[in-house]
Amino acid sequence: MLVLIINLQGYKAVILRPYISFLLKNKSLRYPAFKNYLIVRFCLIMSLHMQTTIISYMVYRLTKDELSLGMLGLWEVIPAIGFSFISGPFIDRREKRNMLLSCIIGYLFLSAFFVLLSTVWFQQKAGINGTVWLIYAGIFINGAIRAFLSPSNFALLGMIVPRKLYANATTWSSTAWQTGAVIGPLLGGAMIALTGFEIGLSSIFVLQLVALVSLLQIPAQEVINKAKEPIFKSLKEGIRFVFKTQAILAALSLDMFAVLFGGAVALLPVYADDILKVGEVGYGWLRAAPAIGAIICLFTLSFAPLKTNPGLKLLGSIAAFGVTTIIFGISTSFVLSFTMLLLGGLFDSISVVIRGTILQLYTPDEMRGRVASVNTMFISSSNELGALESGATAKWMGTVPAVIFGGVMTLLVVGVTYAKAPILKVLKLDPNETDKS
Repeated sequence: MLVLIINLQGYKAVILRPYISFLLKNKSLRYPAFKNYLIVRFCLIMSLHMQTTIISYMVYRLTKDELSLGMLGLWEVIPAIGFSFISGPFIDRREKRNMLLSCIIGYLFLSAFFVLLSTVWFQQKAGINGTVWLIYAGIFINGAIRAFLSPSNFALLGMIVPRKLYANATTWSSTAWQTGAVIGPLLGGAMIALTGFEIGLSSIFVLQLVALVSLLQIPAQEVINKAKEPIFKSLKEGIRFVFKTQAILAALSLDMFAVLFGGAVALLPVYADDILKVGEVGYGWLRAAPAIGAIICLFTLSFAPLKTNPGLKLLGSIAAFGVTTIIFGISTSFVLSFTMLLLGGLFDSISVVIRGTILQLYTPDEMRGRVASVNTMFISSSNELGALESGATAKWMGTVPAVIFGGVMTLLVVGVTYAKAPILKVLKLDPNETDKS
């Protein structure tokens, strides 16, 4: 009997050893608040990517105009940048969990609005032009909410895990984001094909409710910065901090211009319908491909984190992203196009982790909201500006030349950054070695 117990204990140890090793390498997952944070991030990002996928395809089906896809980006980026001027200082002086809660409630009302716009009854009453312009109005509100969501999310993450675990927590946060970004487009494309726009948009409401419930499981956090100073003075301090901290400025600038010119994803409805001719389900797979590549990369990074030469790896990953964009642009094969989008997402995720870790390590706690709002202006909004750039250049020079042009410009940006930002060659991501000068 004793021998049997010993053998069973040894067998259990063998089974549990990989799990224990996994937890030892990913200590951020020991914190219940962080695990609930990951659920919130996953559900929210999945719902928003579903929404973007469905709305983009619906607008293109209604208009058959590439520029209308660019207009979606324009109507989101205007409030995303505009409200970012006040969101950072505003969030720094308020409790972060409740700010994020308010954003999710706003998204719930917006989801219900989009469901109404997707109904045949409403489109017949309002007409095609009226429906499209109301969609643009909803996208405008979405951009305004996002201006507060991104800084709240960033600031909350920095408060629920210890500083020494920021790199690991950022990797898992990005993994949750990218997993949602994979499932969202796939589910969105499938819902369009199987149930139509109306039911697809209705399911988004349910996902956001799950995010709301999970967020309520996270305790309210201490408000560190309680100073009552003018909004614009506070924002000015945040911008000044970013511009004097070379590591942050270099990482943000590089990513901003790469995303700005590498916005091929905005034109995927055109590729799915008119170039590759793969329909709604194929469109969902194309939309999900970058995030699939990102998950592969991020899962690898959770076991083999980036420790050496992160700045050079940042430059190399964005250069590779530019190359995959060019190949995608000239491809007429679904398999090749899917592969290039997947690889592009893989390389882009490396830059996301490095940039996110730089922001967490180099930003003081009392300035997280302001720095995150500047990040929204630099990075988050560049996705929508990239969509506008892609839609406008596609209208001007054609879809394929526009994508190739974006990839070439991305490579040019990498070359200029390599020459002008020497700090990336000696960058450190060790919390004990960060140089904030």
